[in-house]
Amino acid sequence: MEVYLDNAATTRVKPKVIQAVTMAMNEMYGNPSSLHKKGVEIERKIKEARKLISRSLDCREEELFFTSGGTEGNNIIIRGYVEANQRRGKHLITTKIEHPSVLSTFEALEKKGYKVTYLDVDNNGFISLRELEDSLQEDTILVSIMHVNNEVGSIQPIEKISKIIKNKNKEVFFHVDGVQSFGKILFSLTDLAVDGFSISGHKIHGPKGIGCLYIKKGWKVTPIATGGSHELGIRPGTENTPGIMGMAEAVKLIFSDQQNYIRKIASLKEYFYQMLMANVEDIKINGGDPQGTSINILNVSFKGVKSEVLLHSLEEDGIYVSSGSACSSKKRGYSHVLMAMGLKDEYIDSAIRFSFSDFNTKEELDYGIEKIQKQVNYLRKIMKR
Repeated sequence: MEVYLDNAATTRVKPKVIQAVTMAMNEMYGNPSSLHKKGVEIERKIKEARKLISRSLDCREEELFFTSGGTEGNNIIIRGYVEANQRRGKHLITTKIEHPSVLSTFEALEKKGYKVTYLDVDNNGFISLRELEDSLQEDTILVSIMHVNNEVGSIQPIEKISKIIKNKNKEVFFHVDGVQSFGKILFSLTDLAVDGFSISGHKIHGPKGIGCLYIKKGWKVTPIATGGSHELGIRPGTENTPGIMGMAEAVKLIFSDQQNYIRKIASLKEYFYQMLMANVEDIKINGGDPQGTSINILNVSFKGVKSEVLLHSLEEDGIYVSSGSACSSKKRGYSHVLMAMGLKDEYIDSAIRFSFSDFNTKEELDYGIEKIQKQVNYLRKIMKR
């Protein structure tokens, strides 16, 4: 049996999405920028896809730009906004548990002379609203805080954060990495009151290499690449038509019955959590109450067992999990997220991330628990020798 529990890294593409991508490759092979009928028809289809996705986010069509995914979206908005507004200030704010695409961008900006405040988090992965408020300065121009953490699933109170920022200074741009929250949490960009928001197609059963970036109307962002007027110049380059059609179909499938989609995944996570607690000893749940974190992410430390060893042991049984973010898991060193949360080395070194989707079944999870219990007990015996 194969049990894929690494859905926070990427998801299996749904059959109807594959059909949409295949159709686009076979029939929509023209360039959307071409003036002939073929190009105009494809441009219309892209406009329809943009409209569908913008409705799911509750934003205007002209505020949504297609990108290659979350990493590019984060780079465009952070680098682009900072460059366009560098005369206004040199202070930026983010958190210590952001995705590598955000943290690396801020580190690069620091080398260019910008001052960055990295907010701490508590032992469950949540920022202090008081620290955020105290960190806002007269020359602060941008704040970037992720909605859902990709390793432990902690959900930041974005609406409260936005109010704190805007009450202090309405001119501060508030960007949110929403890659792990889109589709999995009921929200509206209007209610969240953010100025920028990044999402990715392959986290919601869409194709890889496609994403969207929301930029609220009225904010100036300098493109980080040049070469054309595509996407109003924000992201030049011929549009990825197959990817756009695939992402639109993925969004359509989820948002046609989002509440049931959320309910199903949440029930699978809860079932797995209860079975894990009942069958495996000496474990620690990272991120606090599983019901208070993202519906699809459960981070667990198995005391006395190296996470990489357990990962590959489970792989032999056809079970696929993660020891952290897929974008940094091949790098040596401990998880920056778990370190920021103050976990002891023994728990950081034994942490496994399980992440679920609606493709999973209880039968798969039963099999997974059986093999986890077996492998953990075996590895603990080996380590004690």
